[in-house]
Amino acid sequence: MSRLTHVRGGPYAPPVPAHELTAVSADGARIHVEVHGAEHAPAVVLVHGWTCSTAFWAAQIRALAGAYRVIAYDQRGHGRTEAPLEAAGYGTRALADDLEAVLAATLAPGEAAVLAGHSMGGMTLMAAADRPGVRDHAAAVLLCSTGSSRLVAESTVLPLRAGGLRTRLTRRVLGSRAPMGPVTPLARRVLKYATMGPGSAPERVEACARIVHGCPRVVRYRWAHVLDELHLDAGLAALSAPTAVLAGTADRLTPVVQARRIAAALPHCLGLTELTGVGHMTPVEAPEAVTRRITELAEAYVVRQPVRESARQHEREGA
Repeated sequence: MSRLTHVRGGPYAPPVPAHELTAVSADGARIHVEVHGAEHAPAVVLVHGWTCSTAFWAAQIRALAGAYRVIAYDQRGHGRTEAPLEAAGYGTRALADDLEAVLAATLAPGEAAVLAGHSMGGMTLMAAADRPGVRDHAAAVLLCSTGSSRLVAESTVLPLRAGGLRTRLTRRVLGSRAPMGPVTPLARRVLKYATMGPGSAPERVEACARIVHGCPRVVRYRWAHVLDELHLDAGLAALSAPTAVLAGTADRLTPVVQARRIAAALPHCLGLTELTGVGHMTPVEAPEAVTRRITELAEAYVVRQPVRESARQHEREGA
C-alpha cells in the first residue's frame, strides 16, 4: 500500500472528506473512495493517474465541494487502495472494473455525473467507455493530459530524435524497477523536467513530488508496463458522452499530439483546450483551468440538463 506523503498544508493539502467508503471490484480488490460535499448535490467523479492518488485532486476538490458532491478514489496500488499481488491484477480491464465498482457504490441507478480523468485516469474512462455501469452515469467526460496508444513511442521525456532508440530508452526509464527514494532537491528537478512545465511554481512541484514518491516501486513498475502496451483507440469510438479534452503544450509524457488525436476521434467532442507552457500535471499546474472546465461540464450536463428534460416533458404532456 502506498505511503501517504502528500503535503500537509496549503491549497494542495487534501481536504477532509465528508465520508469514506470501500468499493469492491470484480476481482475482489478493495478500492478506497472519498466523498466530499453535500450528499444530494450534483456529482463529479475524479480519476487520478499513474503514481498519484486522491491527493492529486486537492485543488479541484476544495474548489468544487461547495456546490457539488465530489467523488474521488485511489486506483489500485495507489494511495490507500491495496496493490494486487499478481501481475494479472494490473490492466485496463481492472481499471474499468474498478471504475464501475466505484460508480455503483456512490451513485444512484442512472444518476448523472461528470467523469474527469487525468492521465491513466483518462485511460480508465476510455477503457470503460463501453461498460453499461459507466455509460449509465456519464453525463459528460473530461479527458485531461492523457493518451490512447503509442505512449512510449511519442513521449518526449528523453530529448532524442523520435525512433527506435528513443522508444527503447524511454521504456527503460519509465518502466524502471529502481526506487525513487526521498524527495530531494535533485528529485524535484528531475520530476519537474519530466512531468511539469518550466514555469511551475516550487510549491506545485513539491506537491507533485510528494505524491509521486509515495507510489510503491512495484506498483509504479507494473502500471508502467500496462501503459507501454496500451491500445485504447477503439475505446474512443465507444465514448459517446459529450467529452472535453484538455492538455498542456509542454507535456512530455503525453504530448499534445495525443490530445489532438483523441479530440479528432471522439464521437461527441466538446473541444480541445491547450494550456500554453503547462506540462503533464495539469490539475496541479493549472488548477483553475481544470476546475473551470469541470464546472462548465457539470453546469451544462448535470445541473441544467435535467431542468431542460423536465421542461420538454411538461411541453409534451401539455400538447
